[in-house]
Amino acid sequence: MDVNATLASQLYNRAQVAARPVAREASEGQPTPGEAFKAVTEDFMQTLRQGEETVQAGLVGRADPQAVVEAMAATELAVQTAVAVRDKVVEAYQEILRMPV
Repeated sequence: MDVNATLASQLYNRAQVAARPVAREASEGQPTPGEAFKAVTEDFMQTLRQGEETVQAGLVGRADPQAVVEAMAATELAVQTAVAVRDKVVEAYQEILRMPV
């Protein structure tokens, strides 16, 4: 089995989970933008913590190298996503500043 294909599949599945809207009860309605941002931020921080813990375990020999590589790849994907979102927010802010008043 191709390890790269397996890793890509796992990362894609994790990205799908992270991109899904937060599940809410029908009676509560849609989450507010603040709640959605909080959930995404908490998920991002959890991914970073898990990656750090796995790498530390790998350094002392308690985790296999494949788990370390997967954790690093997931962390890299999370950071790249956060940077892309930040860039889009900055771009939108700059576009607003260029609008004539």
